[in-house]
Amino acid sequence: MTRLAIVLFNLGGPDRLESVQPFLFNLFNDPAIIGLPGPLRRLLARTLAARRARLASEIYAQLGGGSPLLDNTVAQAVALKGALRDIGTVDVFTAMRYWHPLSDEVAAEVKEFQPERIVLLPLYPQYSTTTTGSSCAAWARAASRAGLTAPVHTICCYPAELGFIAALAALTRVALNAAPARSRVLFSAHVLPKRVVDGGDPYQWQVEQTAASVVDALGIVGLDWQVCYQSRVGPLEWIGPYTDDEIARAGRERVPLVVVPIAFVSEHSETLVELDITYRKHAAAAGVPYYARVPTVGTRPAFIAGLADLVRRTLRHKPGEPWCAGECCPASLTRCGQREAA
Repeated sequence: MTRLAIVLFNLGGPDRLESVQPFLFNLFNDPAIIGLPGPLRRLLARTLAARRARLASEIYAQLGGGSPLLDNTVAQAVALKGALRDIGTVDVFTAMRYWHPLSDEVAAEVKEFQPERIVLLPLYPQYSTTTTGSSCAAWARAASRAGLTAPVHTICCYPAELGFIAALAALTRVALNAAPARSRVLFSAHVLPKRVVDGGDPYQWQVEQTAASVVDALGIVGLDWQVCYQSRVGPLEWIGPYTDDEIARAGRERVPLVVVPIAFVSEHSETLVELDITYRKHAAAAGVPYYARVPTVGTRPAFIAGLADLVRRTLRHKPGEPWCAGECCPASLTRCGQREAA
């Protein structure tokens, strides 16, 4: 029986208010986020982290002083381990990109486990160089430092994986059944700078594939739906349309809203604060007659079963190259996970 280590990648979040500024520094110091040379990037990262710390601390204060993302990710890891107990000796680890447990800490734990194979599984269904790409690069450096030599299988993306779509569609259907007739569905994803997408990043295309797959699974004739993007900050040009602008449009049109976090699989600040509190207030002020937010898929059985199926399927492929569980990205998206690794 195989000794299999599965490493779940996620963003991470500060565990207490004192961690907010160093968490933000780690975020802005990532070359996948700010592509400046090292010294300039670190200087800018320190400046941005100090500037944003107060507002970010206010957000995390509303969550009890820290992010729930690690606890939610650990719950997913426990559920996934249970779903794979038949394939050998399996342990599931969680590696966060910008706060503990960081890749170096987790690589040491994986080395102690002495795996025969390693599967890297991002909890970002849609690939981006700024999320999965960055996490994979951080893991490769940490694994090298830890002396990990076991074959590695990397799942780069799964925007239309059947279990993920089934879980999200079921949650959306429940919300729509409780909502007024002719409600509009907003599929809200984290925003990216337009320059990143224009550079060949497949994230926006894959988000759209996820939304279209959920709509197909719902099977509601004439459903009113829109993909939109949240969490933009600063003067950059971002991909759109923006979630807050779509909320304002719904207010002008007096359309009820059901908001679906399409790119998040765990509850964290962008769902529990931005969508549930900030945007709910924005909707009320804009005159939106009804506002509901669909939960993330979390540990829903269909989603966990889908992740387990991804692991089983990737183990049938040769290690070393990222494996995509969905439709291949268009050739114009030159920075998809598979092309980046080629």
